[in-house]
Amino acid sequence: MKGVEDIESFLIQMDTPYEALGEDLWVIKAGGPDLVVSIAGSVVVFRIKVMEMDKIPEERHVDLYKTLLELNVQEMLHGSYGLEEGAVVATAALQLENLDFNEFQAAMDDISMAVSNHYQTLSKMAA
Repeated sequence: MKGVEDIESFLIQMDTPYEALGEDLWVIKAGGPDLVVSIAGSVVVFRIKVMEMDKIPEERHVDLYKTLLELNVQEMLHGSYGLEEGAVVATAALQLENLDFNEFQAAMDDISMAVSNHYQTLSKMAA
């Protein structure tokens, strides 16, 4: 089964700056919002905090939720948007057991590009 060494190997192969925050937790710092990669049991989880909900006026919350749901269906291949602890986050998860480098890189690229492409649309909802 794949594990910590495999994830670190993938990060090294990608030649992307990262910091190990624990045995199974990494932060990728590639110029945009930090991408957190972690191992949770048999799954690799990718997570990016997009924005704090307190930046969005209450009267725009319904529009934000609708937009997030539409983006999930139309444009998110490996992941989805959601709400966590008062923030909009983008997440993706892959099975660790058969994970290969191409799949790992595709998930990282997908979630990073999605946030980059969608940020302008989402940030317009902020005050």
